[in-house]
Amino acid sequence: MKKIKTIELFAGVGGFRLGLEKVSNKFDFVWSNQWEPNKKKQIASEIYINKFGKSNHSNIDIAKVPTIEIPNFDLLVGGFPCQDYSVAKTLSKSQGITGKKGILWWEIYRIINEKKIKPKLLFLENVDRLLKSPAKQRGRDFAIMLASLSDLGYIVEWRVINAAEYGMPQKRKRVYILAYYKTSNIYKKIISTNNNDWIFKIGIFAKAFPIKNENNKLNNFSINNNLKKISKEFNKNIIKSPFENSGIIINREVFTYKVFPNYTGKKIVLKDILIPENKVPLEFFIDLNTIEKWNYLKNAKNISKISKDGHKYKYIEGKMTFPDDINKPSRTIVTGEGGPSPSRFKHVIKTESGKLRRLTPIELERLNMFPDNYTKGGTNIQRAFLMGNALVVGVIEKIGKELLIELD
Repeated sequence: MKKIKTIELFAGVGGFRLGLEKVSNKFDFVWSNQWEPNKKKQIASEIYINKFGKSNHSNIDIAKVPTIEIPNFDLLVGGFPCQDYSVAKTLSKSQGITGKKGILWWEIYRIINEKKIKPKLLFLENVDRLLKSPAKQRGRDFAIMLASLSDLGYIVEWRVINAAEYGMPQKRKRVYILAYYKTSNIYKKIISTNNNDWIFKIGIFAKAFPIKNENNKLNNFSINNNLKKISKEFNKNIIKSPFENSGIIINREVFTYKVFPNYTGKKIVLKDILIPENKVPLEFFIDLNTIEKWNYLKNAKNISKISKDGHKYKYIEGKMTFPDDINKPSRTIVTGEGGPSPSRFKHVIKTESGKLRRLTPIELERLNMFPDNYTKGGTNIQRAFLMGNALVVGVIEKIGKELLIELD
């Protein structure tokens, strides 16, 4: 099979590229873009260049890159940001999701739409709340994306995957999206295949991440109307999203199921990725004077509060395990993992000598299945931030293997 010309958008430090290149050198990355707004030091882009070279890498706002400057490609990959989907309204050009970062979805759409030769494949990643945002129109943002891709000639399938449920060291739940253009062999295969068989048995997600074929209730519906009307009216004031954690859309018709993992293999837990205690720099050990603050932040809370407008409410938080259980996969890494200040969400473990410490950058890299010191060059806080934004490379690798089989 010939090379698969690939571009990576919102590349971060290159998790998609790392995973796919581990699968095969047939994934030929012909262009990439990484740009972090409002940052003078573009640390993610610098690390990307350090790992993969400057050639065909762009470090400017993707909205300022004309499509004509992007080489033709077969596969587009990217973990597009999903932080600001609370506002979605019709735009004169894009007719859809707006916001500081939500707008970036429309850069993907723009590039695909403007390319005369459409890419045959898209492979995207996002937080799983995409399936149910925003609060007053559950699932609307995802419906807009699915409808817009369907209109461009793609079959789109998705699966929410928690990496830890398939033996990986971190409980990181993300939605992965694959889209196949109407001229591709995979599109034609899906059209001639029973939807159930594709989703549960023979599809790319089904083979990469097996699921139980039982107690699966189908939700089947069509996404009607133009994007403007979808944006205004889809699922308005309904408390539940119609999208389950797995599904496919063909010509605007949705088939979606709630599915459950089927995995019995080896499981990696937090203790498996820890470096020896004598290799841990002193700065990562918890100052005993801050233990009380750590305990307070990690403990349950039920506090009466009053808002600025005089409204009384209860602020409630559940108790978190402290220190973290090293015999289980880790909790999800967050971008604020770095730095010594006490935090509810930072990981803290107890060492063999009984001391408490935070996780080092190398350990955070291992939880995302990156090579040791992959982010070397950034500060410890920057390295933690980059891993909080990254994906689990092992997930990309497994999907990439099955994708390559279908393409061969």
